[in-house]
Amino acid sequence: MITADNLRAYGANVDEGISRCLGDEEFYIDLVKSVIPDERIDELERCIEEKDLDKAFEVAHALKGMYGNISLTPVYKPVCDMTELLRDRKDADYSGYLAEAKEQKRRLVELYNSRK
Repeated sequence: MITADNLRAYGANVDEGISRCLGDEEFYIDLVKSVIPDERIDELERCIEEKDLDKAFEVAHALKGMYGNISLTPVYKPVCDMTELLRDRKDADYSGYLAEAKEQKRRLVELYNSRK
């Protein structure tokens, strides 16, 4: 179950996220829940593997906006770092960033699926 408290424990900047939602905590939680089914991290990984750095940048930039707007810092940070490298279409080793983004997304999904 996603709550403001367990999102804080996860590392999200909940107060900032709620502020962006004009103080509406329920709306903020709904926005966080809405990103759970998003599978673009996997799409980003495929684009990087295929060396389609233009598409990878587009996907990373969209993810950066999505996670940044709702202040999900743990997953936002590695995605943001990748976005900046991809902005210049750098053919770099993105594996660490991808692993961190996928792990943080897994943790978020785990929060959503937990009954606590």
